[in-house]
Amino acid sequence: MSFFTLITQDNPPVHSKSNPVVDSRVAHDIDVLIVPGLPDDVAKYCLALVPRRYLPAMGAVCKKWRSFLKSQEFITVRKLAGLLEEWLYVLTMDSEGKESHWVVLDRLGHKRQLLPPMPGPTKAGSGVVVLNGKLLVIAGHSLIDGTGTASADVYEYDCCLNSWSKLSRMNVARYDFACAEVNGKVYAAGGYGMDGDSLSSVEMYDPDTNTWTMIESLRRPRWGCFACGFEGKLYVMGGRSTFSIGNSRSVDVYNPERHSWCEMKNGCVMVTAHAVLGKKLFCMEWKNQRKLAIFNPEDSSWKTVAVPLTGSSSIGFRFGILDGKLLLFSLQEEPGYRTLLYDPNASPGSEWCTSEIKPSGCCLCSVTIKA
Repeated sequence: MSFFTLITQDNPPVHSKSNPVVDSRVAHDIDVLIVPGLPDDVAKYCLALVPRRYLPAMGAVCKKWRSFLKSQEFITVRKLAGLLEEWLYVLTMDSEGKESHWVVLDRLGHKRQLLPPMPGPTKAGSGVVVLNGKLLVIAGHSLIDGTGTASADVYEYDCCLNSWSKLSRMNVARYDFACAEVNGKVYAAGGYGMDGDSLSSVEMYDPDTNTWTMIESLRRPRWGCFACGFEGKLYVMGGRSTFSIGNSRSVDVYNPERHSWCEMKNGCVMVTAHAVLGKKLFCMEWKNQRKLAIFNPEDSSWKTVAVPLTGSSSIGFRFGILDGKLLLFSLQEEPGYRTLLYDPNASPGSEWCTSEIKPSGCCLCSVTIKA
């Protein structure tokens, strides 16, 4: 590329007998270096300066560039350079409720792209987690030839390369389970299994070895639940569990260092939306969709914040996170409903406003990825 041109101009050819040793060293350097003529640390910094929208094209240049873009080091270099861009990935459903696809929005709400279709059959009840700047879609339930089955497949979407790849399968096929990232590992807990039986099993994914490992099980089978990570611990709440009447209010907390579970009694029930913002968990319960329930793990306390809406409380929301603010996407497709925005750091009385950021279809779930 232009670097070759500069090398040629600065070093005009000398018409003399070639030295095979020197020639082989030059060929080796060109083959090994990320950008010929530049030290690798400088070359990596140069590649990290490229705007995010051009990264997929960059990954097609050569294997070395593609390998660097796939690495955690690339995200680290961009972070140190202050160049991380925050985009919102929204899984949407079309108006007929037949097809779903991922839509990408930047921090201003501008539509960036559609993700390529994920390999494999269409699934519901999958787990969605962001790990090391990549989107993981885990397990789920699919219909194959009219027969429903649980899946153990795991797919990873690389936003820098705009491509999917398949990771190691889980030990237990499951759907409608809880999953979250804690200390660079992914945990999947409970759900339904192959025969529709409720599960108490839990497994952990290690990205360094691309392996799933069974760990200590939940105290009881649990399904339809969700999870989040705080201060190095896994919190599983919501959904239903055996030995409880109706929806479970208990919170199962796993400590990876002690390899043990404990239980709290003050969780939410029938949670329709949840998101972690900063060091707090934001939830909305089905029975009261005009209030936010906010959990503080430091003292295991809850507080509620009224949502500034009138009218039917049956109109639900899905959450999104952008720029340190909580987005509430209405599930009702009407012009009169706009996206609500909650800023927890705003001065009292000015936390709520409306936003132009809105997915093109009904939001099923969303994640935020910085890259």
